[in-house]
Amino acid sequence: MAQLPPAVEQVLRVHASFIHTVVNALRDRSQLPDLMKQLDAAEQAGWARLVGALRHVINGRRDPSIKLGLDEEDGILLDAILRGFDNPATLPPLDAQPDGSAAAPGLAALIDASARGDAQAMSVLANMAEQMMKAGGDMARLGGVMRRLVNGERDADQLTRGMGPLGRELLISLLDELAKLRPQ
Repeated sequence: MAQLPPAVEQVLRVHASFIHTVVNALRDRSQLPDLMKQLDAAEQAGWARLVGALRHVINGRRDPSIKLGLDEEDGILLDAILRGFDNPATLPPLDAQPDGSAAAPGLAALIDASARGDAQAMSVLANMAEQMMKAGGDMARLGGVMRRLVNGERDADQLTRGMGPLGRELLISLLDELAKLRPQ
């Protein structure tokens, strides 16, 4: 994955598990019922266009028109799934950790928009926090403090309590990005 642009690599790292889940279900159709439940949840969380495209893929459609209307991230995911189906060696590694410095600006923007009352940002952030909670470890702790960040808490010592070095680094990067968005 080293030759991929950093943003693409970051998307693949963050969503590696989902990409593998979809590819595995495409290869082993007995896994489709579980995948369909995940797709229903993803659709409810605001990923309707990607889910629609994936349902076309599940039904055997592979033409480029299924990408119409997808945003950049959804297109990256769909491409990775199709590549992974054709050649499993192209799948992103499941153990790759997202780069916190790349994630912080996007998370900060979502937190800031949520704090200003943006309903769509709140929905996306809530879904992300839920996924983080399921991941366990530092990601679960970070997911657990999202509401506090939206509500304006910025005490790094309180927010990082119980986190390991990588979690603290990500949270500190996030606080730095939030400070850039709303300088005091």
